[in-house]
Amino acid sequence: MQSAKAKTNMQQFCKNVVTVPDHWKESCVGTECSLHQLSPYIGKLKSSIARDLVATYSKPGDLVVDPFSGSGTVALEALLQGRRAFTSDISAYAKILCEAKLKPPPSLECALEKAEDILSQSHKLPDPDLRKVPAWVRQFFHPRTLKEAIKFATVCKKDENNFLFACFLGILHHQRPGFLSYPSSHLVPYLREKKYPRDQFPELYQYRELRSRLLSKIRRAYARCPEIPTNGNSIHKYCSVSSLNLPESFDCLITSPPYMNALDYNRDNRLRLWFINPNYSVAEGDKVIQKQEAFKITIASLIKKVNLSLKTNGYCVIIVGERIARCCERLGRKIPCNIVTDYAPSLKLLEVMEDHIPDNRRSRRDYKGTKTEHFLIFQKV
Repeated sequence: MQSAKAKTNMQQFCKNVVTVPDHWKESCVGTECSLHQLSPYIGKLKSSIARDLVATYSKPGDLVVDPFSGSGTVALEALLQGRRAFTSDISAYAKILCEAKLKPPPSLECALEKAEDILSQSHKLPDPDLRKVPAWVRQFFHPRTLKEAIKFATVCKKDENNFLFACFLGILHHQRPGFLSYPSSHLVPYLREKKYPRDQFPELYQYRELRSRLLSKIRRAYARCPEIPTNGNSIHKYCSVSSLNLPESFDCLITSPPYMNALDYNRDNRLRLWFINPNYSVAEGDKVIQKQEAFKITIASLIKKVNLSLKTNGYCVIIVGERIARCCERLGRKIPCNIVTDYAPSLKLLEVMEDHIPDNRRSRRDYKGTKTEHFLIFQKV
């Protein structure tokens, strides 16, 4: 049963619900900073929404925190608007994307020069034994392409060049000519042999050279790329929220926790994760996105830390998805609201923005679970 405080909190929630701005529903692909498009990340926040949240709830010079950073959308928008950023995520893929976006090479010329250097190093490596590569990975690539990809990934990891690694991961699989794999989907990797039979589309199953595609990807990354202030303005931690030490004092938190039971980040990023770590196992799940109790514990851990470190009058913005269960109960919003009531009495719920998710923003268009997002706006008073 809900406590009296929790019921009061939910009543306040219902009073304060407003709809999101109309322009949040518009595409921002052609206008956003092109670093946002380094590599796809399932379920990521739109950059135009992140930009508005950063502008509204922080000011230049502020430290903006995102402990579920994913692909680094909030952090990049914070840097672009003169803020500082502190991010964390448990995903190795998220770590590469965040560090690539927040600390890119200073210019296109520098990026291309470094790419040629790493390509040269990779060509000198002996060819890998593809018999040791899992069959499910081999099925995506021409053998010659796969050998080039493995050697390039090996040098990138040794060199710790996350920007070039992110560019490589961004062209790993799709059916378009600029990508490395046989015809496959872009976000979640699966082959599309039925739509593109080998006998009708033989050109899609030929060798695809890495170098030209990588260099083209790098040029696209700098198409709309203002200078990113990188010196000491961003920090990323590769860890879980429960083990994360937040800054002693910060001005704003904007984060979108994973929607419980809505997405499986390990499975959906399995091909990219294999290149990051060949010992990666798809079976290794994240309990936070699978079990409600684990999700509650994680959010409670975060809220307690926010209650201690968020500056007075600072804002805490939590974005949650409403998952419709079989009983039609709306699950998403209740958990953080009740936890804030219990563990962070200094946080006052100011407003809730409700956004209905259209099918064109889904990775799976027939998915019925998450239809609405709520933006919970708290202020420390």
